[in-house]
Amino acid sequence: MCGLAGILLQPTERPEADWQEIRRLFTATLIANENRGQDAAGVAVIQRSGTYHLFKQPRPASELVQMRPYQEILAAVDADTTCLLGHARLPTKGSPQNNANNHPLLVGNTLGIHNGVICNDDELFAAYSLPRQAEVDSEILFRLLDSVPPFAHDGRYLMQLRERLIPVEGVFATLSVDLRRPTGLVVLKQNCPLCVHYEPRLQALFFSSRYIFLRQAFGCSVVTEALENQRAFYFDAEGLAERGNQPVSSLELASPTLPLGQGL
Repeated sequence: MCGLAGILLQPTERPEADWQEIRRLFTATLIANENRGQDAAGVAVIQRSGTYHLFKQPRPASELVQMRPYQEILAAVDADTTCLLGHARLPTKGSPQNNANNHPLLVGNTLGIHNGVICNDDELFAAYSLPRQAEVDSEILFRLLDSVPPFAHDGRYLMQLRERLIPVEGVFATLSVDLRRPTGLVVLKQNCPLCVHYEPRLQALFFSSRYIFLRQAFGCSVVTEALENQRAFYFDAEGLAERGNQPVSSLELASPTLPLGQGL
């Protein structure tokens, strides 16, 4: 069990008061998810250019947010920022003392965070001869996602991602950005909690493993905004003002011919 926190931002100028509120809400979301994992925490901030800032440590989120590198990263959030990712970790595999196991994970071009357990990661790494940089089971998800170039402008991209995920056995919720297309956010939900709320005043889409935080921050309607289970979603930061909490595309994770987890 881990906690996910994320914000997808329409890249645009904002008053300083709005930037301060975005930073405050992100920090509060990350801390609110600490009760789902206290062994490590991390944050990534992604820019429209594909550049990023990444900081993670084997310590609770409430301590991480007090550290200078965290504060410097959040201070860098600006009109070109597209996404903030935060993670509070309860490890199932891979020691948090090896910081490569902690999230966010940078795997190839993909920055991602994961809550859940993958049961056959060792078998998949061996079967596909994939490189491995850490012991954590989450890495296999982002290795598979990273193998798909994120350039299709319709549902084909998610269809290709779904095909990569067919052999995966486990449960997961993920948020990930491929730096080759840094305005896009892939969200996967397979039997793990994840909620979303769009705040039009901030032109920002908020994600949290704990709906209660979003409900307290934005009002009672958030209880109805849990993402549908067993689905993949693709959001684009540059379309938030028009789409709000509606993804560019979405589809079921389970294959029509081969149930998830039976691909090998």
